Amino acid sequence: MKFIRQAMIAVLSISITGIGSVSLAQEQDFEQVEIQTVPVAEDIYMLIGEGGNIGVSTGEDGVLLIDDQFAPLTSKIKAAVDAIADRPIRFLLNTHWHFDHTGGNENLGESGVVIVAHDEVYSRMSTDQFIEAFGLSVPASPPEALPKITFNDTATFHLNGQTIHGFHVKSAHTDGDTVIHFPEGDVIHTGDIYFNGRYPFIDASSGGSIEGMIRATEKILALAGDNTKIIPGHGALSNRAELEAYRRMLMDVKATTEKAIAQGLTLEEFIASNPTSKYDDTWGQDFLTPEQFQTIVYQSLAEK
Repeated sequence: MKFIRQAMIAVLSISITGIGSVSLAQEQDFEQVEIQTVPVAEDIYMLIGEGGNIGVSTGEDGVLLIDDQFAPLTSKIKAAVDAIADRPIRFLLNTHWHFDHTGGNENLGESGVVIVAHDEVYSRMSTDQFIEAFGLSVPASPPEALPKITFNDTATFHLNGQTIHGFHVKSAHTDGDTVIHFPEGDVIHTGDIYFNGRYPFIDASSGGSIEGMIRATEKILALAGDNTKIIPGHGALSNRAELEAYRRMLMDVKATTEKAIAQGLTLEEFIASNPTSKYDDTWGQDFLTPEQFQTIVYQSLAEK
């Protein structure tokens, strides 16, 4: 499975310095996409399709979705939800603003689903955006796609016999990331703070940073036990041990990059030194190439 098709359809054929447009997503053939349902805990599921992994809470109170991938997939996502629940979708919680996680917002919003997200998600979705790393222009979303309820720190749902606690982490993947914790179910949905088995995209142009990614990962680990199920933004269902390995990789890459910058290495010299070679076989075989990841980290740290 190619993560680059999951994460951002619009950058299928462009490099880190390429020019793109969100309209490229419309050219992707979604007819072949199948939604895979993964049981996570009692009444909690993960849906895998094209785009960010979806979390599902089901029960007597109705369905809460975490993210919703791309608009052409809404009917397939609803069918997958119907197969595991006989209740309507009542709430949608967006982990951040990127369109591979919010593309179905308009469809769901028009059907009466209440959309909830961090304040910064509303700010970014309601205005034109530019993802600098991909040269990608993203137009403002229509009103029906925007969150109707926003929060600046935490939001808690008491639904389906579960406490569903969302909390904001600053300057991680973006400036509006939310982590969702199900304490009774022992499940955490990380959004794109965690890319399982691949180098993460850090959207510095949307307020993200590798320092924030590390801090956010540490907050998640503080909640996770050995048996905690972790739903990543992209990749397979995960656990604490795998998230620990991800954190160590991020910390090592950050330290290596800072050392190179302090030594006066240019970006080209830094890339030529193969700074992530010991991680590339594990983390660099999908979505971002090692050179792309190195470029993002170097440029964001050099600016500081």
